[in-house]
Amino acid sequence: MEALASVLGLPLAGGLLLAFVGHRDAARDVNAAFSFATLVAALVLMTHVIESGPFMVWNKAFFIDPLNVFLVTLTAFVGFTTALFSRPYMRIERDHGKMTPRRMRLYHSAYQLFNFTMLLALMTNNMGILWVAMEAATLATVLLVSVYRTAASLEAAWKYFILCGVGIAQALFGTVLLYMAAERVLGSEGGALLWTNLDAVKGQLEPNILTLSFVFMILGYGTKAGFVPVHNWLPDAHAEGPTPISAVLSGLLLNVALYAILRCKVLTDGALHTHLAGNLMMGFGLLSVVAAAFFISRQRDVKRMFAYSSIEHVGLMAFAFGVGGPVANFAGLLHMTVHSLIKSAIFFAVGHAAQNAGTQIMSEIRGLLRISPTVGWGLMLGTLAILGMPPFGVFASEFLILTTAMRVQPWATPLLLLALGVAFASVFRRVQPMVFGESSMQPLAHPPALLPTFVHLGLGLMLGLYIPPYLAEWYRQAAKMIGG
Repeated sequence: MEALASVLGLPLAGGLLLAFVGHRDAARDVNAAFSFATLVAALVLMTHVIESGPFMVWNKAFFIDPLNVFLVTLTAFVGFTTALFSRPYMRIERDHGKMTPRRMRLYHSAYQLFNFTMLLALMTNNMGILWVAMEAATLATVLLVSVYRTAASLEAAWKYFILCGVGIAQALFGTVLLYMAAERVLGSEGGALLWTNLDAVKGQLEPNILTLSFVFMILGYGTKAGFVPVHNWLPDAHAEGPTPISAVLSGLLLNVALYAILRCKVLTDGALHTHLAGNLMMGFGLLSVVAAAFFISRQRDVKRMFAYSSIEHVGLMAFAFGVGGPVANFAGLLHMTVHSLIKSAIFFAVGHAAQNAGTQIMSEIRGLLRISPTVGWGLMLGTLAILGMPPFGVFASEFLILTTAMRVQPWATPLLLLALGVAFASVFRRVQPMVFGESSMQPLAHPPALLPTFVHLGLGLMLGLYIPPYLAEWYRQAAKMIGG
């Protein structure tokens, strides 16, 4: 199908082109143009799925269904808005001497290749190719995190490479075990790793092998998702890499890693007919929420603080999917969407604020409303939204998660409420003086690209008040598919 080929081909072609011309002034516009074209192709693909339903192409190599089609569109959308944000941001970084022509070429090329790997992971029907795409995303992200070539950024990239390399190796072993179980049922003719084939025979797969496979999968892909205790790479990667990369790490990579776990959970539930996979996801999710909330209270770096906030929210998603059922799965999918939108908007505002102050230390960033009202209001509204204040979408998804927990897993509700309360108090206490305090900072040399920030916040607000019928139908169909 042409739309699917365009969704994959455009970022790949953009990455190859920008490897040669990414250092030129026009490269920022070329990067945004390729991202916009990818978004248009994703919207065409989405329209086809709405009209015709799920489909497979290219000898079943790619499969589009309600679980991944909205994530493909979300990934392309955040990729485009982040490319718009990075235009003035990276120009200022170049003017400050942080980015040389060679580094700009690497940044623009790796950015497009990163988007390609995310889209490939979402749309492939082959669990082996899914693993390859996640490994390729690791390599692309290492280049992006280390692009400044400072000691701190190189250390963060090295930590990311080692920890996620170990994690992805465990996911590979889980994939091998999955193939071992599938080959006994499907044979060795080449279809034993196709997810649609596996889903059709999941009830016949060996339960003991599937149990081991899922344990390795959740540890491996959970490392990429930022589950505690295999989360240590995430705060450093956010703090030391360029802010546009922080936005796509929180807004895209965590979703794709969680998506991989959900695909494995569907198979495991069908093979075991127990709640083991859900219990593991609830355990990792609850641990991540509680631990991240207390880590947030100790942070001084604004990007590290919001990195731990991402760990908290991915824990909430994992907990919701672990609980399972129509309402909890719906809430988890909604939370994936609004978190991607709101958290990337926050990083857009934080990036300009840190450039303005010349530091990421929160105690040295003051009075943003006086210097740049759009940056200040963007940060404050984004903070209130991500903390779950109504009527933003995060409030709606968290409300659904908490009320479902009260009914199905009441023992977890006090822990969730405690963690959310600690996170709220810690983040608001730090952000409020950053926005409203006295300031001696000077305005930025170039006007910030805040349109993406307010577009994301507007969409997050809309999803708290009204979910379009076709999007709600996607959520319901995907929630039914995840089961639990």
